[in-house]
Amino acid sequence: MAGRIEDYALIGDMQTAALVCRDGTADWLCLPRFDSHAAFAGLLGTEEHGYWRIGPAHPSGAAPPRADRRRYRGDSLVLESEWDTARGTVRVIDFMPPRDGAPQLIRIVEGVSGRVPMRSALRMRFSYGRVVPWVHKVGDRTVAVAGPDSVWLDTTADTFGKDLTTYSDFTVSPGERVAFTISWQPSHREAPALPDPEGALEATEEFWREWVTHCTYHGPYRDAVVRSLITLKALTYAPTGGIVAAPTTSLPEEIGGVRNWDYRFTWLRDAAITLSSLLRTGYREEARAWREWLLRAVAGDPENLQIMYGIAGERELGESELDWLPGYENSTPVRVGNGAAGQLQLDVYGEVTEALHLAHMTGLARNDYASLLQLRLIGYLEDHWTEPDEGIWEVRGPRRHFVHSKVMAWVAVDRTIKLIESGDVDGPLERWRELREDIHRDVCDKGYDKERNTFTQSYGSKELDASLLLIPQMGFLPPDDKRVIGTIEAIQRELSTPDGFVLRYPTAGHEAGVDGLEGDEGAFLACSFWLADDLAMIGRVDEARQLFEKLLALRNDLGLLAEEWDPRLQRQVGNFPQAFSHVPLIDTALRLTASSAFGG
Repeated sequence: MAGRIEDYALIGDMQTAALVCRDGTADWLCLPRFDSHAAFAGLLGTEEHGYWRIGPAHPSGAAPPRADRRRYRGDSLVLESEWDTARGTVRVIDFMPPRDGAPQLIRIVEGVSGRVPMRSALRMRFSYGRVVPWVHKVGDRTVAVAGPDSVWLDTTADTFGKDLTTYSDFTVSPGERVAFTISWQPSHREAPALPDPEGALEATEEFWREWVTHCTYHGPYRDAVVRSLITLKALTYAPTGGIVAAPTTSLPEEIGGVRNWDYRFTWLRDAAITLSSLLRTGYREEARAWREWLLRAVAGDPENLQIMYGIAGERELGESELDWLPGYENSTPVRVGNGAAGQLQLDVYGEVTEALHLAHMTGLARNDYASLLQLRLIGYLEDHWTEPDEGIWEVRGPRRHFVHSKVMAWVAVDRTIKLIESGDVDGPLERWRELREDIHRDVCDKGYDKERNTFTQSYGSKELDASLLLIPQMGFLPPDDKRVIGTIEAIQRELSTPDGFVLRYPTAGHEAGVDGLEGDEGAFLACSFWLADDLAMIGRVDEARQLFEKLLALRNDLGLLAEEWDPRLQRQVGNFPQAFSHVPLIDTALRLTASSAFGG
Protein backbone atom coordinates (compact mmCIF):
# COMPACT_ATOMS: atom_id res chain seq x y z
CA MET A 1 0.00 0.00 0.00
CA ALA A 2 1.31 3.46 -0.89
CA GLY A 3 2.31 5.82 1.90
CA ARG A 4 0.82 9.19 2.68
CA ILE A 5 1.81 11.77 0.11
CA GLU A 6 4.01 13.58 2.62
CA ASP A 7 5.85 10.30 3.33
CA TYR A 8 7.61 10.56 -0.03
CA ALA A 9 10.99 12.00 -0.96
CA LEU A 10 11.90 13.26 -4.41
CA ILE A 11 15.03 12.19 -6.21
CA GLY A 12 15.71 12.92 -9.87
CA ASP A 13 18.18 13.55 -12.68
CA MET A 14 16.45 16.54 -14.33
CA GLN A 15 14.90 14.29 -16.95
CA THR A 16 12.73 12.10 -14.75
CA ALA A 17 12.14 11.56 -11.04
CA ALA A 18 11.39 8.87 -8.48
CA LEU A 19 9.39 9.06 -5.27
CA VAL A 20 10.82 7.08 -2.35
CA CYS A 21 8.64 6.37 0.68
CA ARG A 22 9.76 6.50 4.30
CA ASP A 23 9.83 2.69 4.38
CA GLY A 24 12.45 2.57 1.62
CA THR A 25 10.05 1.84 -1.24
CA ALA A 26 10.41 3.57 -4.60
CA ASP A 27 6.74 3.59 -5.63
CA TRP A 28 6.91 5.89 -8.66
CA LEU A 29 9.38 6.13 -11.53
CA CYS A 30 8.76 6.94 -15.18
CA LEU A 31 11.50 6.02 -17.67
CA PRO A 32 13.20 7.61 -19.49
CA ARG A 33 11.27 10.94 -19.18
CA PHE A 34 8.93 12.55 -16.69
CA ASP A 35 6.00 11.83 -19.03
CA SER A 36 7.01 8.28 -20.01
CA HIS A 37 5.09 5.23 -18.86
CA ALA A 38 5.79 4.34 -15.24
CA ALA A 39 8.01 1.35 -14.46
CA PHE A 40 7.03 1.64 -10.78
CA ALA A 41 3.35 2.55 -10.47
CA GLY A 42 2.68 1.21 -6.99
CA LEU A 43 1.89 4.78 -5.92
CA LEU A 44 -1.36 4.55 -7.90
CA GLY A 45 -2.08 0.90 -7.22
CA THR A 46 -0.52 -1.94 -5.29
CA GLU A 47 2.82 -3.71 -5.20
CA GLU A 48 1.59 -5.68 -8.22
CA HIS A 49 2.03 -2.51 -10.28
CA GLY A 50 5.74 -2.13 -9.63
CA TYR A 51 8.01 -1.02 -6.79
CA TRP A 52 11.54 -1.32 -5.39
CA ARG A 53 11.99 -1.63 -1.65
CA ILE A 54 15.31 -1.69 0.18
CA GLY A 55 15.25 -1.79 3.96
CA PRO A 56 15.80 -3.97 7.02
CA ALA A 57 14.47 -7.51 6.60
CA HIS A 58 11.08 -7.99 8.22
CA PRO A 59 8.70 -10.94 8.77
CA SER A 60 6.58 -11.99 5.81
CA GLY A 61 3.17 -10.34 5.94
CA ALA A 62 4.31 -7.60 8.30
CA ALA A 63 4.47 -3.97 7.24
CA PRO A 64 8.02 -2.90 6.31
CA PRO A 65 9.60 -0.72 9.01
CA ARG A 66 9.71 3.02 8.44
CA ALA A 67 13.00 4.86 8.60
CA ASP A 68 13.69 6.49 11.95
CA ARG A 69 15.45 9.43 10.29
CA ARG A 70 15.90 10.77 6.80
CA ARG A 71 17.37 13.87 5.24
CA TYR A 72 18.89 15.24 2.11
CA ARG A 73 22.66 15.43 2.20
CA GLY A 74 23.22 19.15 2.60
CA ASP A 75 21.86 21.22 -0.27
CA SER A 76 21.47 18.30 -2.67
CA LEU A 77 18.97 15.80 -4.00
CA VAL A 78 20.83 12.87 -2.40
CA LEU A 79 18.52 11.18 0.12
CA GLU A 80 19.71 9.41 3.27
CA SER A 81 17.34 7.19 5.26
CA GLU A 82 18.36 5.48 8.52
CA TRP A 83 16.76 2.64 10.45
CA ASP A 84 17.53 1.71 14.05
CA THR A 85 16.87 -2.03 14.48
CA ALA A 86 17.37 -4.53 17.27
CA ARG A 87 20.55 -5.65 15.53
CA GLY A 88 22.00 -2.25 14.70
CA THR A 89 21.63 0.83 12.53
CA VAL A 90 21.69 0.95 8.74
CA ARG A 91 21.61 3.75 6.18
CA VAL A 92 20.33 3.75 2.59
CA ILE A 93 21.56 6.46 0.22
CA ASP A 94 19.25 7.08 -2.77
CA PHE A 95 19.98 9.33 -5.76
CA MET A 96 19.75 9.72 -9.51
CA PRO A 97 22.95 11.15 -11.04
CA PRO A 98 22.52 13.99 -13.54
CA ARG A 99 22.30 12.07 -16.74
CA ASP A 100 25.33 11.24 -18.86
CA GLY A 101 24.15 8.20 -20.76
CA ALA A 102 21.52 5.82 -19.43
CA PRO A 103 19.16 7.06 -16.69
CA GLN A 104 20.08 5.46 -13.38
CA LEU A 105 18.56 5.05 -9.93
CA ILE A 106 21.32 4.18 -7.46
CA ARG A 107 20.78 2.87 -3.93
CA ILE A 108 23.76 2.34 -1.61
CA VAL A 109 23.24 0.42 1.63
CA GLU A 110 25.71 1.36 4.37
CA GLY A 111 26.17 -0.35 7.72
CA VAL A 112 26.37 2.10 10.64
CA SER A 113 26.42 -0.16 13.70
CA GLY A 114 25.84 -3.83 14.47
CA ARG A 115 25.06 -6.40 11.78
CA VAL A 116 21.74 -5.67 10.08
CA PRO A 117 19.96 -8.19 7.80
CA MET A 118 18.63 -6.37 4.71
CA ARG A 119 16.37 -7.17 1.79
CA SER A 120 16.02 -5.64 -1.67
CA ALA A 121 12.78 -6.47 -3.52
CA LEU A 122 12.54 -5.21 -7.11
CA ARG A 123 9.33 -5.71 -9.07
CA MET A 124 9.55 -4.15 -12.52
CA ARG A 125 6.23 -3.54 -14.26
CA PHE A 126 6.20 -1.57 -17.49
CA SER A 127 3.34 0.47 -18.98
CA TYR A 128 1.99 1.73 -15.63
CA GLY A 129 1.99 -1.72 -14.03
CA ARG A 130 0.22 -3.55 -16.84
CA VAL A 131 3.17 -5.36 -18.47
CA VAL A 132 5.24 -8.03 -16.72
CA PRO A 133 8.72 -8.08 -18.29
CA TRP A 134 10.93 -11.03 -19.12
CA VAL A 135 13.60 -11.06 -16.41
CA HIS A 136 16.81 -12.97 -17.02
CA LYS A 137 20.54 -12.98 -16.37
CA VAL A 138 23.16 -11.66 -18.80
CA GLY A 139 26.44 -12.62 -17.17
CA ASP A 140 26.46 -11.07 -13.69
CA ARG A 141 23.72 -8.60 -14.63
CA THR A 142 19.94 -8.94 -14.38
CA VAL A 143 17.80 -7.43 -17.12
CA ALA A 144 14.03 -6.92 -17.38
CA VAL A 145 12.75 -6.58 -20.96
CA ALA A 146 9.32 -5.84 -22.42
CA GLY A 147 8.59 -4.18 -25.76
CA PRO A 148 10.74 -1.07 -26.19
CA ASP A 149 12.01 -1.02 -22.60
CA SER A 150 14.82 -2.72 -20.75
CA VAL A 151 15.99 -2.09 -17.19
CA TRP A 152 19.32 -3.48 -16.02
CA LEU A 153 20.08 -4.29 -12.38
CA ASP A 154 23.71 -4.24 -11.23
CA THR A 155 24.84 -5.20 -7.73
CA THR A 156 27.56 -7.16 -5.98
CA ALA A 157 24.93 -8.82 -3.79
CA ASP A 158 23.49 -12.19 -4.74
CA THR A 159 20.02 -12.05 -6.30
CA PHE A 160 17.25 -14.57 -6.85
CA GLY A 161 13.83 -14.54 -8.48
CA LYS A 162 10.57 -15.45 -6.78
CA ASP A 163 6.93 -14.54 -7.51
CA LEU A 164 7.97 -12.42 -10.51
CA THR A 165 10.17 -10.31 -8.22
CA THR A 166 13.96 -10.02 -7.96
CA TYR A 167 15.19 -10.31 -4.37
CA SER A 168 18.49 -9.92 -2.59
CA ASP A 169 19.05 -10.88 1.04
CA PHE A 170 22.30 -9.72 2.65
CA THR A 171 23.78 -8.39 5.89
CA VAL A 172 25.79 -5.19 6.40
CA SER A 173 28.34 -4.44 9.11
CA PRO A 174 29.72 -1.03 10.18
CA GLY A 175 31.40 0.73 7.27
CA GLU A 176 30.32 -1.91 4.75
CA ARG A 177 28.56 -0.60 1.61
CA VAL A 178 26.50 -2.58 -0.89
CA ALA A 179 25.32 -0.76 -4.03
CA PHE A 180 22.35 -1.45 -6.30
CA THR A 181 21.82 0.34 -9.60
CA ILE A 182 19.04 0.12 -12.17
CA SER A 183 19.66 1.61 -15.61
CA TRP A 184 17.10 2.07 -18.38
CA GLN A 185 17.98 1.43 -22.01
CA PRO A 186 15.90 0.99 -25.19
CA SER A 187 15.53 -2.78 -25.49
CA HIS A 188 16.99 -2.90 -29.01
CA ARG A 189 20.25 -1.32 -27.86
CA GLU A 190 23.19 -3.12 -26.32
CA ALA A 191 23.57 -3.18 -22.55
CA PRO A 192 24.30 0.15 -20.82
CA ALA A 193 27.76 0.69 -19.39
CA LEU A 194 28.49 -0.80 -15.99
CA PRO A 195 27.71 1.81 -13.30
CA ASP A 196 30.16 3.37 -10.86
CA PRO A 197 27.93 4.03 -7.84
CA GLU A 198 30.54 5.65 -5.61
CA GLY A 199 31.87 7.88 -8.38
CA ALA A 200 28.32 8.81 -9.37
CA LEU A 201 27.52 9.72 -5.75
CA GLU A 202 30.50 12.03 -5.51
CA ALA A 203 29.68 13.68 -8.85
CA THR A 204 26.00 14.12 -7.93
CA GLU A 205 26.81 15.79 -4.62
CA GLU A 206 29.31 18.08 -6.35
CA PHE A 207 26.74 19.01 -9.01
CA TRP A 208 24.21 20.18 -6.42
CA ARG A 209 26.80 21.90 -4.22
CA GLU A 210 28.00 23.96 -7.18
CA TRP A 211 24.48 24.72 -8.41
CA VAL A 212 23.34 26.05 -5.04
CA THR A 213 26.27 28.48 -4.87
CA HIS A 214 24.53 30.61 -7.51
CA CYS A 215 21.61 31.39 -5.17
CA THR A 216 21.57 35.08 -4.34
CA TYR A 217 19.05 34.85 -1.48
CA HIS A 218 20.62 34.95 1.99
CA GLY A 219 17.65 35.87 4.17
CA PRO A 220 16.13 34.20 7.24
CA TYR A 221 14.25 31.60 5.19
CA ARG A 222 17.27 30.45 3.20
CA ASP A 223 16.88 26.73 3.97
CA ALA A 224 13.26 26.70 2.76
CA VAL A 225 14.09 28.79 -0.31
CA VAL A 226 17.06 26.65 -1.32
CA ARG A 227 15.10 23.42 -0.93
CA SER A 228 12.34 24.86 -3.09
CA LEU A 229 14.87 25.98 -5.70
CA ILE A 230 16.43 22.51 -5.79
CA THR A 231 12.96 21.05 -6.24
CA LEU A 232 12.23 23.41 -9.14
CA LYS A 233 15.56 22.50 -10.73
CA ALA A 234 14.66 18.82 -10.35
CA LEU A 235 11.37 19.48 -12.19
CA THR A 236 13.20 21.04 -15.14
CA TYR A 237 13.71 18.78 -18.16
CA ALA A 238 17.36 19.49 -18.86
CA PRO A 239 17.48 18.73 -22.61
CA THR A 240 14.87 21.39 -23.45
CA GLY A 241 14.43 23.69 -20.44
CA GLY A 242 10.75 22.73 -20.10
CA ILE A 243 9.46 22.64 -16.50
CA VAL A 244 6.90 20.06 -15.37
CA ALA A 245 4.22 21.16 -12.94
CA ALA A 246 4.85 17.98 -10.92
CA PRO A 247 6.46 14.59 -11.62
CA THR A 248 3.25 12.64 -10.88
CA THR A 249 -0.21 12.01 -12.24
CA SER A 250 -3.53 11.47 -10.50
CA LEU A 251 -2.58 12.10 -6.89
CA PRO A 252 -6.03 13.25 -5.74
CA GLU A 253 -7.07 16.71 -4.67
CA GLU A 254 -9.68 14.92 -2.53
CA ILE A 255 -8.90 11.46 -1.18
CA GLY A 256 -11.31 9.05 -2.87
CA GLY A 257 -12.51 11.75 -5.30
CA VAL A 258 -12.37 12.32 -9.05
CA ARG A 259 -10.15 15.43 -9.14
CA ASN A 260 -7.13 13.51 -10.36
CA TRP A 261 -5.00 15.01 -13.13
CA ASP A 262 -1.75 14.41 -14.99
CA TYR A 263 0.72 17.19 -14.16
CA ARG A 264 3.78 15.88 -16.03
CA PHE A 265 3.60 18.66 -18.61
CA THR A 266 4.78 22.24 -18.94
CA TRP A 267 2.03 24.69 -18.07
CA LEU A 268 2.99 28.09 -19.41
CA ARG A 269 1.58 29.66 -16.26
CA ASP A 270 3.56 27.47 -13.86
CA ALA A 271 6.73 27.68 -15.92
CA ALA A 272 6.48 31.46 -16.26
CA ILE A 273 6.18 32.04 -12.52
CA THR A 274 8.97 29.49 -11.96
CA LEU A 275 11.17 31.48 -14.32
CA SER A 276 10.34 34.60 -12.32
CA SER A 277 11.51 33.02 -9.06
CA LEU A 278 14.66 31.61 -10.65
CA LEU A 279 15.59 34.99 -12.10
CA ARG A 280 15.11 36.74 -8.77
CA THR A 281 17.33 34.25 -6.98
CA GLY A 282 20.22 34.30 -9.44
CA TYR A 283 19.46 31.47 -11.87
CA ARG A 284 19.74 33.13 -15.26
CA GLU A 285 20.77 30.04 -17.24
CA GLU A 286 17.56 28.20 -16.33
CA ALA A 287 15.57 31.30 -17.28
CA ARG A 288 17.35 31.52 -20.63
CA ALA A 289 16.71 27.81 -21.31
CA TRP A 290 13.00 28.21 -20.52
CA ARG A 291 12.71 31.22 -22.80
CA GLU A 292 14.27 29.21 -25.62
CA TRP A 293 11.85 26.34 -24.87
CA LEU A 294 8.93 28.76 -25.06
CA LEU A 295 10.00 30.18 -28.39
CA ARG A 296 10.32 26.69 -29.86
CA ALA A 297 7.01 25.51 -28.41
CA VAL A 298 4.93 28.37 -29.84
CA ALA A 299 7.04 28.93 -32.97
CA GLY A 300 5.02 29.99 -35.96
CA ASP A 301 1.66 29.84 -34.21
CA PRO A 302 1.51 32.21 -31.21
CA GLU A 303 -2.11 33.08 -31.94
CA ASN A 304 -3.03 29.50 -30.97
CA LEU A 305 -1.08 29.55 -27.73
CA GLN A 306 -1.82 26.45 -25.68
CA ILE A 307 -1.95 26.62 -21.90
CA MET A 308 0.43 23.66 -21.69
CA TYR A 309 2.80 21.64 -23.83
CA GLY A 310 4.86 18.50 -23.51
CA ILE A 311 8.31 18.89 -22.01
CA ALA A 312 9.85 19.03 -25.48
CA GLY A 313 7.10 21.31 -26.80
CA GLU A 314 4.64 18.62 -27.91
CA ARG A 315 1.12 19.90 -28.56
CA GLU A 316 -0.95 16.70 -28.54
CA LEU A 317 -1.60 15.76 -24.91
CA GLY A 318 -4.73 13.65 -25.28
CA GLU A 319 -6.31 12.51 -22.02
CA SER A 320 -7.14 8.87 -21.26
CA GLU A 321 -7.87 6.71 -18.22
CA LEU A 322 -5.92 3.70 -16.94
CA ASP A 323 -8.72 1.48 -15.70
CA TRP A 324 -6.42 -1.30 -14.45
CA LEU A 325 -5.02 0.98 -11.73
CA PRO A 326 -7.19 1.35 -8.59
CA GLY A 327 -5.79 4.82 -7.90
CA TYR A 328 -4.08 6.37 -4.92
CA GLU A 329 -6.19 5.30 -1.90
CA ASN A 330 -8.91 4.26 -4.39
CA SER A 331 -9.11 7.71 -5.97
CA THR A 332 -10.21 7.13 -9.54
CA PRO A 333 -9.95 7.64 -12.40
CA VAL A 334 -6.20 7.51 -12.97
CA ARG A 335 -5.57 9.83 -15.90
CA VAL A 336 -2.67 10.27 -18.31
CA GLY A 337 -2.53 13.17 -20.71
CA ASN A 338 -4.53 16.29 -20.02
CA GLY A 339 -7.62 17.41 -21.91
CA ALA A 340 -7.29 20.94 -20.55
CA ALA A 341 -4.53 21.53 -23.12
CA GLY A 342 -7.20 22.66 -25.58
CA GLN A 343 -8.81 25.22 -23.28
CA LEU A 344 -8.83 28.97 -23.75
CA GLN A 345 -7.17 30.64 -20.77
CA LEU A 346 -6.52 34.28 -21.46
CA ASP A 347 -4.49 34.75 -18.27
CA VAL A 348 -1.66 32.71 -19.81
CA TYR A 349 -0.86 35.59 -22.16
CA GLY A 350 -0.26 37.78 -19.13
CA GLU A 351 1.93 35.27 -17.32
CA VAL A 352 4.10 34.66 -20.37
CA THR A 353 4.45 38.37 -21.11
CA GLU A 354 5.28 39.10 -17.46
CA ALA A 355 8.02 36.44 -17.55
CA LEU A 356 9.49 37.83 -20.79
CA HIS A 357 9.32 41.33 -19.31
CA LEU A 358 11.16 40.26 -16.16
CA ALA A 359 13.81 38.49 -18.25
CA HIS A 360 14.28 41.70 -20.20
CA MET A 361 14.42 43.86 -17.05
CA THR A 362 17.00 41.63 -15.36
CA GLY A 363 19.36 41.86 -18.31
CA LEU A 364 18.89 38.44 -19.88
CA ALA A 365 20.51 38.62 -23.32
CA ARG A 366 18.08 40.12 -25.82
CA ASN A 367 16.24 37.77 -28.14
CA ASP A 368 14.53 39.52 -31.04
CA TYR A 369 12.07 36.70 -31.57
CA ALA A 370 10.98 36.91 -27.92
CA SER A 371 10.10 40.56 -28.45
CA LEU A 372 8.30 39.70 -31.69
CA LEU A 373 6.38 36.97 -29.89
CA GLN A 374 5.30 39.44 -27.23
CA LEU A 375 3.96 41.84 -29.87
CA ARG A 376 2.06 39.05 -31.64
CA LEU A 377 0.51 37.88 -28.37
CA ILE A 378 -0.85 41.36 -27.74
CA GLY A 379 -2.13 41.49 -31.29
CA TYR A 380 -4.14 38.38 -30.51
CA LEU A 381 -5.38 39.71 -27.16
CA GLU A 382 -6.48 42.94 -28.79
CA ASP A 383 -9.10 40.96 -30.70
CA HIS A 384 -9.99 38.35 -28.07
CA TRP A 385 -9.73 39.80 -24.55
CA THR A 386 -13.49 40.40 -24.46
CA GLU A 387 -14.24 36.67 -24.84
CA PRO A 388 -15.13 34.35 -21.94
CA ASP A 389 -12.63 31.61 -21.11
CA GLU A 390 -12.01 28.67 -18.79
CA GLY A 391 -9.77 30.71 -16.49
CA ILE A 392 -6.71 29.97 -14.39
CA TRP A 393 -8.27 26.93 -12.67
CA GLU A 394 -9.15 25.11 -15.91
CA VAL A 395 -12.83 24.74 -15.12
CA ARG A 396 -14.66 22.08 -17.04
CA GLY A 397 -17.91 23.96 -16.77
CA PRO A 398 -19.09 26.73 -19.12
CA ARG A 399 -16.78 29.57 -20.07
CA ARG A 400 -17.08 32.80 -18.10
CA HIS A 401 -15.65 36.29 -18.04
CA PHE A 402 -13.18 35.53 -15.25
CA VAL A 403 -11.85 38.65 -13.56
CA HIS A 404 -8.36 37.21 -13.16
CA SER A 405 -8.19 36.46 -16.88
CA LYS A 406 -9.03 40.07 -17.71
CA VAL A 407 -6.51 41.36 -15.16
CA MET A 408 -3.79 39.26 -16.74
CA ALA A 409 -4.78 40.48 -20.20
CA TRP A 410 -4.19 43.98 -18.79
CA VAL A 411 -0.79 42.81 -17.49
CA ALA A 412 0.16 41.53 -20.96
CA VAL A 413 -0.67 44.88 -22.56
CA ASP A 414 0.96 46.89 -19.76
CA ARG A 415 4.27 45.00 -19.93
CA THR A 416 4.35 45.26 -23.71
CA ILE A 417 3.78 49.02 -23.51
CA LYS A 418 6.77 49.18 -21.16
CA LEU A 419 8.85 47.22 -23.69
CA ILE A 420 7.93 49.71 -26.43
CA GLU A 421 8.60 52.66 -24.11
CA SER A 422 12.08 51.29 -23.43
CA GLY A 423 12.88 51.78 -27.12
CA ASP A 424 13.73 48.13 -27.79
CA VAL A 425 10.78 47.48 -30.11
CA ASP A 426 8.26 49.47 -32.09
CA GLY A 427 4.52 49.13 -31.72
CA PRO A 428 1.24 51.05 -31.77
CA LEU A 429 1.88 52.72 -28.45
CA GLU A 430 -1.12 55.03 -28.26
CA ARG A 431 -3.55 52.37 -29.44
CA TRP A 432 -2.34 49.90 -26.83
CA ARG A 433 -2.41 52.53 -24.11
CA GLU A 434 -6.09 52.95 -24.93
CA LEU A 435 -6.50 49.17 -24.90
CA ARG A 436 -4.90 48.99 -21.46
CA GLU A 437 -7.29 51.64 -20.18
CA ASP A 438 -10.28 49.86 -21.75
CA ILE A 439 -9.46 46.56 -20.03
CA HIS A 440 -8.86 48.28 -16.69
CA ARG A 441 -12.17 50.15 -16.87
CA ASP A 442 -14.04 46.98 -17.92
CA VAL A 443 -12.73 45.00 -14.94
CA CYS A 444 -13.47 47.75 -12.43
CA ASP A 445 -16.99 48.27 -13.83
CA LYS A 446 -18.05 44.64 -14.28
CA GLY A 447 -15.86 42.61 -11.92
CA TYR A 448 -16.30 44.63 -8.75
CA ASP A 449 -19.13 44.28 -6.24
CA LYS A 450 -19.61 47.75 -4.72
CA GLU A 451 -21.97 46.55 -2.00
CA ARG A 452 -19.47 44.02 -0.62
CA ASN A 453 -16.38 46.04 -1.59
CA THR A 454 -14.72 43.12 -3.34
CA PHE A 455 -13.82 41.94 -6.79
CA THR A 456 -15.61 38.74 -7.79
CA GLN A 457 -14.68 35.55 -9.58
CA SER A 458 -16.36 36.52 -12.83
CA TYR A 459 -18.51 39.27 -14.26
CA GLY A 460 -21.97 39.22 -12.69
CA SER A 461 -20.97 36.60 -10.10
CA LYS A 462 -21.19 36.87 -6.32
CA GLU A 463 -18.55 34.16 -5.83
CA LEU A 464 -15.01 34.93 -4.76
CA ASP A 465 -11.81 33.50 -6.19
CA ALA A 466 -8.36 33.44 -4.61
CA SER A 467 -6.74 34.44 -7.91
CA LEU A 468 -8.03 37.95 -7.13
CA LEU A 469 -5.21 38.15 -4.59
CA LEU A 470 -2.87 38.73 -7.54
CA ILE A 471 -4.46 42.10 -8.40
CA PRO A 472 -2.01 44.16 -6.28
CA GLN A 473 0.93 41.86 -7.00
CA MET A 474 0.51 42.43 -10.73
CA GLY A 475 0.23 46.20 -10.28
CA PHE A 476 -3.35 46.36 -11.57
CA LEU A 477 -4.26 48.45 -8.50
CA PRO A 478 -2.06 49.71 -5.66
CA PRO A 479 -2.12 47.74 -2.39
CA ASP A 480 -3.70 50.63 -0.46
CA ASP A 481 -6.70 50.87 -2.80
CA LYS A 482 -9.86 50.25 -0.78
CA ARG A 483 -11.06 47.75 -3.39
CA VAL A 484 -7.88 45.70 -2.96
CA ILE A 485 -8.10 45.73 0.83
CA GLY A 486 -11.79 44.83 0.65
CA THR A 487 -11.03 41.89 -1.65
CA ILE A 488 -8.26 40.58 0.61
CA GLU A 489 -10.52 40.77 3.65
CA ALA A 490 -13.44 39.14 1.81
CA ILE A 491 -11.24 36.22 0.75
CA GLN A 492 -9.96 35.85 4.30
CA ARG A 493 -13.53 35.83 5.53
CA GLU A 494 -15.18 33.59 2.92
CA LEU A 495 -12.48 31.33 1.44
CA SER A 496 -10.35 30.55 4.49
CA THR A 497 -10.29 27.22 6.31
CA PRO A 498 -10.35 27.12 10.13
CA ASP A 499 -6.54 26.89 9.96
CA GLY A 500 -6.38 30.17 8.03
CA PHE A 501 -5.40 28.63 4.69
CA VAL A 502 -7.13 29.59 1.45
CA LEU A 503 -9.46 27.70 -0.89
CA ARG A 504 -9.29 28.54 -4.59
CA TYR A 505 -13.05 29.09 -4.85
CA PRO A 506 -16.22 27.54 -3.40
CA THR A 507 -16.77 23.94 -4.52
CA ALA A 508 -20.15 22.29 -4.61
CA GLY A 509 -19.55 19.06 -2.75
CA HIS A 510 -21.57 16.26 -4.33
CA GLU A 511 -22.93 18.42 -7.14
CA ALA A 512 -21.10 19.95 -10.09
CA GLY A 513 -20.15 23.54 -9.33
CA VAL A 514 -18.45 26.32 -11.25
CA ASP A 515 -15.66 23.95 -12.28
CA GLY A 516 -18.04 21.32 -13.65
CA LEU A 517 -16.81 18.68 -11.19
CA GLU A 518 -18.28 16.86 -8.23
CA GLY A 519 -16.62 16.78 -4.84
CA ASP A 520 -14.46 19.15 -2.84
CA GLU A 521 -10.76 19.89 -2.61
CA GLY A 522 -8.25 21.04 -0.04
CA ALA A 523 -6.80 24.46 0.63
CA PHE A 524 -4.69 25.53 -2.34
CA LEU A 525 -1.21 26.22 -1.04
CA ALA A 526 -0.23 28.74 -3.73
CA CYS A 527 -3.29 30.84 -2.85
CA SER A 528 -2.36 30.74 0.82
CA PHE A 529 1.10 32.07 0.00
CA TRP A 530 -0.54 34.77 -2.14
CA LEU A 531 -2.57 35.85 0.88
CA ALA A 532 0.61 36.15 2.95
CA ASP A 533 2.10 38.27 0.15
CA ASP A 534 -0.91 40.57 0.09
CA LEU A 535 -0.98 40.96 3.85
CA ALA A 536 2.64 42.08 3.74
CA MET A 537 1.85 44.50 0.90
CA ILE A 538 -0.92 46.21 2.87
CA GLY A 539 1.28 46.59 5.95
CA ARG A 540 0.05 43.61 7.99
CA VAL A 541 3.56 42.12 8.00
CA ASP A 542 3.37 40.30 11.34
CA GLU A 543 0.16 38.58 10.25
CA ALA A 544 1.78 37.73 6.91
CA ARG A 545 4.80 36.23 8.62
CA GLN A 546 2.64 34.14 10.93
CA LEU A 547 0.70 32.73 7.98
CA PHE A 548 3.92 32.07 6.06
CA GLU A 549 5.43 30.16 8.94
CA LYS A 550 2.23 28.12 9.35
CA LEU A 551 2.55 27.23 5.67
CA LEU A 552 6.19 26.25 6.09
CA ALA A 553 5.07 23.90 8.87
CA LEU A 554 2.91 22.00 6.35
CA ARG A 555 6.00 20.89 4.42
CA ASN A 556 7.06 17.32 4.99
CA ASP A 557 10.23 16.55 6.92
CA LEU A 558 12.26 17.07 3.73
CA GLY A 559 10.78 20.48 2.92
CA LEU A 560 8.43 19.32 0.12
CA LEU A 561 4.88 20.44 -0.66
CA ALA A 562 2.06 18.96 -2.70
CA GLU A 563 -0.54 21.11 -4.41
CA GLU A 564 -3.07 21.30 -1.57
CA TRP A 565 -3.65 20.75 2.15
CA ASP A 566 -6.69 18.82 3.36
CA PRO A 567 -7.81 20.69 6.51
CA ARG A 568 -10.12 17.85 7.56
CA LEU A 569 -7.61 15.01 7.24
CA GLN A 570 -4.63 17.25 8.11
CA ARG A 571 -2.53 15.92 5.27
CA GLN A 572 -1.10 16.93 1.90
CA VAL A 573 -3.14 16.15 -1.23
CA GLY A 574 -2.66 16.60 -4.96
CA ASN A 575 0.32 15.98 -7.20
CA PHE A 576 3.69 16.02 -5.48
CA PRO A 577 5.98 17.86 -5.24
CA GLN A 578 4.23 20.77 -6.88
CA ALA A 579 6.07 23.64 -8.59
CA PHE A 580 3.02 25.88 -8.13
CA SER A 581 3.45 25.55 -4.35
CA HIS A 582 7.22 25.97 -4.16
CA VAL A 583 7.37 29.06 -6.41
CA PRO A 584 5.12 31.26 -4.22
CA LEU A 585 7.00 29.99 -1.15
CA ILE A 586 10.13 31.56 -2.64
CA ASP A 587 8.28 34.73 -3.66
CA THR A 588 6.76 35.23 -0.21
CA ALA A 589 10.11 34.64 1.49
CA LEU A 590 11.65 37.33 -0.72
CA ARG A 591 8.83 39.78 0.05
CA LEU A 592 8.92 39.18 3.81
CA THR A 593 12.69 39.52 3.84
CA ALA A 594 12.42 42.82 1.97
CA SER A 595 9.67 43.99 4.36
CA SER A 596 11.90 43.22 7.33
CA ALA A 597 14.83 45.02 5.73
CA PHE A 598 12.71 48.14 5.39
CA GLY A 599 11.31 47.93 8.89
CA GLY A 600 7.97 46.37 7.93
